[in-house]
Amino acid sequence: MPAVVLIGAQWGDEGKGKATDILGGRVPYVVRYQGGNNAGHTVITPDGEKYALHLIPSGILTPGCTPVIGNGVVVDPQVLIGELAGLEERGVDTSRLVISSDAHLIMPHHRALDRVTERFLGKSKIGTTGRGIGPCYGDKVARVGIRAQDLLDLGILRQKLEAVLREKNQILVKVYNRKAIDVDEVVEEYAGYAEVLKHRIADTRLLLGNALDRDEWVLLEGSQGTLLDVDHGTYPFVTSSNPTAGGASAGSGIGPTRITRVVGILKAYTTRVGSGPFPTELFDASGDYLRTKGGEVGVTTGRDRRCGWFDAVIARYASRVNGTTDYFLTKLDVLSGLETVPICVAYEVDGERHDEMPMTQTDFHHATPVYEEMPGWSEDITGCRTFDELPAAAQAYVKRLEELSGARISVIGVGPGRDENVLIHDLLD
Repeated sequence: MPAVVLIGAQWGDEGKGKATDILGGRVPYVVRYQGGNNAGHTVITPDGEKYALHLIPSGILTPGCTPVIGNGVVVDPQVLIGELAGLEERGVDTSRLVISSDAHLIMPHHRALDRVTERFLGKSKIGTTGRGIGPCYGDKVARVGIRAQDLLDLGILRQKLEAVLREKNQILVKVYNRKAIDVDEVVEEYAGYAEVLKHRIADTRLLLGNALDRDEWVLLEGSQGTLLDVDHGTYPFVTSSNPTAGGASAGSGIGPTRITRVVGILKAYTTRVGSGPFPTELFDASGDYLRTKGGEVGVTTGRDRRCGWFDAVIARYASRVNGTTDYFLTKLDVLSGLETVPICVAYEVDGERHDEMPMTQTDFHHATPVYEEMPGWSEDITGCRTFDELPAAAQAYVKRLEELSGARISVIGVGPGRDENVLIHDLLD
């Protein structure tokens, strides 16, 4: 069987948790391939239970599914253990969760440096969550990182930590006037994490390769979104990893030829959290309407999301850089009750129209949306289960988004519940 990638096609928070949970119920392996606990999925199970997942793949909620934290993820052991404990308290079986031996670990110096550097940037801050994700990825690239497998050899852990803290403590103390981090305390702390997690550390590349050889489905679950990709996003206001489909291979160890479907998640409007350009952002009553009706609060950050109308320029861009085959359009129900629904079809930059993403950061910051208005609808669509049951205006809106985005819309979310969807094409057919 092939591998399927599920990615966010905007700035994250598109509703990937719902899509992953639906697909995860039909596949035996769900893999998180990048990011850390700076992202989150909200999942509502068939019995109405609501779960906020930050680091663990959504497959944890599907009996019999093996959730995998891939090598491309950065793991805060304390957060992971806490999240596991919270799920177990609610009766969720977590025994099948495995962690790649090559996943990098977030250490105390990563969190400390993340907080002080963001504070030091002032008005130029990126808007990070302060959880140490960026500094951890920085150490990975600098080849001084500490990996999950190092929990299995505390001698190696100490040796690596002593080497890296020689530099990091100098920065913390002499540049930022902060307290130095004690090696002994960190080793003792992480030795405790090792006892809890060591039975979960595995060669996940081999595990997933064998699963594909047995013709079993593997779902690769990205966090954040395309416009937050460190290479393809709105740099520097991005995350420190590759949430795009190309990152799925590197972050899981699954070869690209084994991936045959890329499912993008699009919200029926646009949101983003943190700093950075956002051409369709609304600062009026319409923005408040979307934020309130859509419940737009970050799962991990707790911050209000910035809201705007649907941006077809970034949707086309996402289709291109991800090779998107299908879209899952979420939260269409939030738009019910509006007289008209604007769609951003292009940008204007210094008097010139751009139908595609501007090449430079400067031009994107100066971009203003060119809107096309579609008729709205007043009907409650949460009970619709086929495309023909949707109001004519809602159908026209979806068809226009599909045309502008460059890939077919296969599923439409019409409510927050797991089963509140309109299925047009089977994503695993």
